[in-house]
Amino acid sequence: MKKRKINSILKIIAWLALIICLAIGVYCIYQQYSQPVTITVNSSSKDLAVNALNNLEVKAQESGEDYDRGEFLSSWGKWVTGCNVRQKILNRDIKKITHASNGCTVTSGELDDPYSGEVIELRNKSAVTHKVQIDHVVALSNAWRTGAQHLSEKERNQLANDDLELIAVSSQTNQDKSDGDASEWLPENTAFHCEYIARQIAVKIKYHLWVTASERNAMVGVLKTCPDQKLPAE
Repeated sequence: MKKRKINSILKIIAWLALIICLAIGVYCIYQQYSQPVTITVNSSSKDLAVNALNNLEVKAQESGEDYDRGEFLSSWGKWVTGCNVRQKILNRDIKKITHASNGCTVTSGELDDPYSGEVIELRNKSAVTHKVQIDHVVALSNAWRTGAQHLSEKERNQLANDDLELIAVSSQTNQDKSDGDASEWLPENTAFHCEYIARQIAVKIKYHLWVTASERNAMVGVLKTCPDQKLPAE
């Protein structure tokens, strides 16, 4: 009887030890993915993306229930007479361009899609319209939930039309990204990850936005592969 009692006690101790180990494991995983991690580099240069990231505030997202794209952008801002900011970005990012008679509307060309890594042939104006979209590198809904709702209407409009925030990509990759942040979506083209993250950081710094812990950890994960990545020039 005494032996059975001892065995029962040992079994209880074993189960308690297992439960404790599992709890510790779950806690460690939580700490890994929910808490900010750090990355250090030898240089203190402010133009390094990793140093800029270390200066971004880490906070939880605010509610996005009241998000409305119109809070940022009812239509593209003006670029030059007869052309808007969309045309400006197309002219910057598309190669081998031909123009309409106004000199700025792109009617054909070739896009090296940074998100997929594919070259997209744009044989006519219809192809430009349907195959290319202008992505907000920091999705506007993400910006709204990480501080932009506290900006003025003028500042939000400036953000949505800022060259730093905009990039021409294939329509499909833009739709795939949707409103995902760095922890939810990264370009299929891994060669563009470092530049992509650096651009997101630059936008967040410029407009006083913050990052979530998971978003920051994803950014750190990318920048570990390129600690010398610089912020893009404005």
